[in-house]
Amino acid sequence: MGKFYKILNPGLNIQIPYIDKIKYVQVLKEQAIKIPEQSAVTKDNVGLHIDGVLYVRVDDPYKASYGVEDPEYAVTQLAQTTMRSEIGKLSLDSIFHEREILNISIVKAINAASEEPWGIHCLRYEIRDIQVPKRVQEAMQMQVEAERKKRASILESEGSKESAINVAVGRRQSQILASESEKIEKINKAEGEAKAILATAQAKADAIAVVANALSKKHGGNAASLTVAEQYVNAFGNLAKEGNTILLPTNTGDVSNMVAQAMSIYNNLNPKQKQITPEEINAEEMIQEVPEEVIEEEDDIDTFENDNFDPQDPEKGS
Repeated sequence: MGKFYKILNPGLNIQIPYIDKIKYVQVLKEQAIKIPEQSAVTKDNVGLHIDGVLYVRVDDPYKASYGVEDPEYAVTQLAQTTMRSEIGKLSLDSIFHEREILNISIVKAINAASEEPWGIHCLRYEIRDIQVPKRVQEAMQMQVEAERKKRASILESEGSKESAINVAVGRRQSQILASESEKIEKINKAEGEAKAILATAQAKADAIAVVANALSKKHGGNAASLTVAEQYVNAFGNLAKEGNTILLPTNTGDVSNMVAQAMSIYNNLNPKQKQITPEEINAEEMIQEVPEEVIEEEDDIDTFENDNFDPQDPEKGS
């Protein structure tokens, strides 16, 4: 008779003809409702065309039947208006970055308006497609390219920076290692030279000790005198080989006098040693030891006589 009587549950139900009539049939399953494409303006005044899909379920058949004339149309219109309102709160970049937040905001707004009066519960909302104007799309493409070029330039500069740092660090470490190597080399060289000097000094000291030991023995002074005399005579033999100007005493031909001078020098250097006179040395034997070159070349040496020459003071009368 046009008055609500009861809700028939799924299954077998009995009704009186001409009195009972099924007025509304509600599907209790989850339904996907397509939201038609609509225009919206973002917070930064960019016009968009957006469509989506709304997933709803009827929780109360009575409210869905008597609370609204056409539940699907009402929910669709509510979804469109809510989506347009939420998009107006966001900028274009935020819509692409925060699409999930936008969907959640639309679901909350639809449930607040439809769940209690209409008995319809919105489960989720998904934006299918977002279309921007052609000029805005070109600008976005240019922005993307510029951003990628910027990143490439930054990465390239960072690579050059790291490369320069690595090269500088390598050179620094190389210089440090080279200086350390040079330092170690100089230290080793100095230690080697010091050891060589010490070894040479020790060898000289040992040689001097041996000579001193030999001189302290019997006839050691005679042997030393003979050696000094030989060196003195050999020195006169080499005078004219390295230069053309020489200073000679007047009696260079007198070997005995030369030996006496050598012995005098030796005795002055060794005052504590027993004084050796030229008579103690066989001059004839020393003459035999004189190299033949000195005797043969004696005529080639220019000499001069000076009555004031003193063998004890060679500088006097020179």
